[in-house]
Amino acid sequence: MRLVLHGGFGEKGRTSIAVECDGYRLLLDAGVKTSARGHDDYYPAISQATLKAADAIVITHGHEDHVAALGWYIARGFNGRLFMTAETRREADLCLASYATQEHRELVRQANVEHLPVGDGTFVLGPLTIFTGRSGHIAGGVWCRVNDGRTTFHYCGDVVPESPVFAMDPILPCTAIALDASYGDDDVCSRDRVVQIREWITSRPMGCVLPTPLYGRSAELLGIIPGGVALAPGMRDALRTQIAASNWLKADTVDALAARVDSAGEWRDGMTLPRAALLCHDGMGISGPSRSILESALVADHPTLFTGHLPTHSPGERMVAEGRATWIRLPTHPTLTENLAMVATSAASTILGHSCDRPQLTRLAEYVPSLRTDLATGDYVDL
Repeated sequence: MRLVLHGGFGEKGRTSIAVECDGYRLLLDAGVKTSARGHDDYYPAISQATLKAADAIVITHGHEDHVAALGWYIARGFNGRLFMTAETRREADLCLASYATQEHRELVRQANVEHLPVGDGTFVLGPLTIFTGRSGHIAGGVWCRVNDGRTTFHYCGDVVPESPVFAMDPILPCTAIALDASYGDDDVCSRDRVVQIREWITSRPMGCVLPTPLYGRSAELLGIIPGGVALAPGMRDALRTQIAASNWLKADTVDALAARVDSAGEWRDGMTLPRAALLCHDGMGISGPSRSILESALVADHPTLFTGHLPTHSPGERMVAEGRATWIRLPTHPTLTENLAMVATSAASTILGHSCDRPQLTRLAEYVPSLRTDLATGDYVDL
């Protein structure tokens, strides 16, 4: 088995990895790098010839750094089998509306998408046997386990072992694992971050803006906000859709989240910013209602809290750098302790880390000595 790193290694974004075995090529994910929009490295480092020769793609979930290059893949010649969960397919379309061209979005809409089985047995692609489990990151999100009869590779995608909202299925022993290394060596647990976020919101009784992706973190934030909540256009439907997919959620969260959505206020463009915590997408200020909402927040000096990744040159990154907004991470990827636990459970002899830059990966390697810090996008590794 050979792993070819087409994106997301030594960098954040454009996640895509190929698994090659006996002439068969499976691609896992097809993301973009939002900080590189308008540049060549916005898309994964993969040739047209490679895309034309690829046999299948599995998309792990519907966030832009894992799916927004899918239409670009099809436009450049991919014509193999395509697998997603039903939830991911729905989320992907809205994601592509913000991070892909209309042409590429239409190509994905027209594609023959096959159902991706989750947790109910294996399926076979050529010489590869595939098994998936819930990732704990987003409704419809999965990790992916690939076996060629000799070697087992576990691709985490984006996972959250201790999400208070989404359920994650445990990983199993494997030969090699690609960790979700998004947070490097950050080990502040979700419980402590939630306390920080709740205190920040409580101390701003006149309201605040909370930018978030439509899917995933939006539900996590909804569950922890003290006081009143208002929802920007598109957010209520996205939250209800996630809650309705209850098999992806922890059972004890469903009723409380549903009640919170029902009682939340409605905010529309042109209205004064509310005296409540306003959930709006996206989480970076790059697209969606958050673009204009953040402009209004700047004019009004209205409190704004970012809780996730902020790409270089994004509106969110600029606001935080200028002291016009606050940033407190709400963990929607593994902390150091969680990654160490997955390494121990996997007993993998080969360990890779995706979705973080080299300096972060190097810091993580202080705790995971066998982590391959020498590998980056464009490299390959034989297992």
